[in-house]
Amino acid sequence: MEKTQGMLPVRVLVLCLFFSLCSSRFSIPLKIFTGKFNSSVDLDLTPLQKIETSGNGLSLASDPSGIVNFLDMVNNLQGDSGRGYYMEMLIGTPTQTLNILVDTGSSNFAVAAAAHPFITHFFNRAVSSSYRSAGRAVAVRYTQGNWEGELGTDLISIPKGPNATVTINIAAILSSEGFFLPGVNWQGILGMAYPVLARPDSSVEPFFNSLVRQTGIPDIFSLQMCGAGISASTGADPVGGSLIMGGVEPTLYRGEMWYTPIMQEWYYQVEVLKLEVGDQNLNLDCREYNSDKAIVDSGTTLLRLPINVFNAVVDSISQTSLIQDSASGFWTGTKLACWAVGESPWRFFPKISIYLRGTNTSESFRITILPQLYIQPITDVGGTLNCFRFGISSSVNGLVIGATVMEGFYVAFDRAQKRVGFAVSTCAELAGQPLAEIAGPFLAESVSSDCVAGSFLREPLLWVLAYSLMGLCALVLLVLLVLMVSPCRRRRGSEITDESSLVRHRIK
Repeated sequence: MEKTQGMLPVRVLVLCLFFSLCSSRFSIPLKIFTGKFNSSVDLDLTPLQKIETSGNGLSLASDPSGIVNFLDMVNNLQGDSGRGYYMEMLIGTPTQTLNILVDTGSSNFAVAAAAHPFITHFFNRAVSSSYRSAGRAVAVRYTQGNWEGELGTDLISIPKGPNATVTINIAAILSSEGFFLPGVNWQGILGMAYPVLARPDSSVEPFFNSLVRQTGIPDIFSLQMCGAGISASTGADPVGGSLIMGGVEPTLYRGEMWYTPIMQEWYYQVEVLKLEVGDQNLNLDCREYNSDKAIVDSGTTLLRLPINVFNAVVDSISQTSLIQDSASGFWTGTKLACWAVGESPWRFFPKISIYLRGTNTSESFRITILPQLYIQPITDVGGTLNCFRFGISSSVNGLVIGATVMEGFYVAFDRAQKRVGFAVSTCAELAGQPLAEIAGPFLAESVSSDCVAGSFLREPLLWVLAYSLMGLCALVLLVLLVLMVSPCRRRRGSEITDESSLVRHRIK
């Protein structure tokens, strides 16, 4: 719905507020863009889906073997939150150069191995003398898009990465749908999560596991994405970032690094204790925040929230942002909100804070993003309007801390100590203003001791099945015992056979 509002003179507004003469809400001059805008194609608004570390947590710039040098890896990423952050990699013999999307929410290293209208080139297996086919098919489905192909191995090196050539499992993408999008400049995906998520099964060792095993670098990587406050549809060069493999580079963050435990090693699952909009606690049960799971995922564009949490956030923001409720298309991501050139919408929106459990489980800390991170510039209309999108969306499969939040922080994935670290990123600023904050510690005593509603259903799931089967076995044994002590009467067909046993009902 399109609407136009007149600008209230500043002096009148101040007088009204000062003398408490006004009780009605005022609306900012908001326009809803109704032109042609294909969000799923143009901007990818839905998710695609060094180094020694000393005992005191300090990082060194390099290791004695010369395999890694953190400074060599700085600025080795290109891209933005709308189209993803990618890194140049060399594959095969002779080497073929491809840009590979960095994704902490999946575990397969997959590259285009056939022509596609939205990519400029692909990995040609036939000309690589070091490529070896595993003879196995593989298919992966993401929140957005899917692909199919075959598994193989080949040699990989990274120009701005560890000084090594390693043998890596590769999924050669032969067909895909909704995976490669118009305007992207990458030809594959680098899954940095754990083997549990690898397809077709966990025997396919992920890239970073192979890198650690073959080079001996520490089992930690860290990620800085520098697209905060920059239009995702700009024609300028990609803004970039850094993927540091083997440790943490101190020059990429300010202040202290705060760590939260990895609750389960599949995705990088963490525990969210509460959310605040402005200074107001949403007052939801903490299990709402962790419904299904809460993960840190660089391959997801937005901050995604379970439906109940999303609705509570939108209600709270709309009450303080001065945008009228009739602009619902803005909250759901179907419309852009536009202001006159020179107008800054960010001052009308509150900060959003996420509280994470600390490694000391009795404590928590909060990561806070300013509105410049979630009210995101997209495009201009006719040179007179600047248009923005809402960088938060609802989710049916858990809370996802995606690029909307990650662009404010330097994030360390410390797999060795099973924790994820957050520190304010050196590139998270706009016009000299920091766009993210971290504070703590806070006591977690007022929060349930276990906020992970689905934690019991994961490994999880095997334990649940095991206990269920044990219960069924106990019930069968009880029935048999009753039959044994009851008067014995022979009847044909009363014996237990394979057809009536649990064998036929096993869940693999």
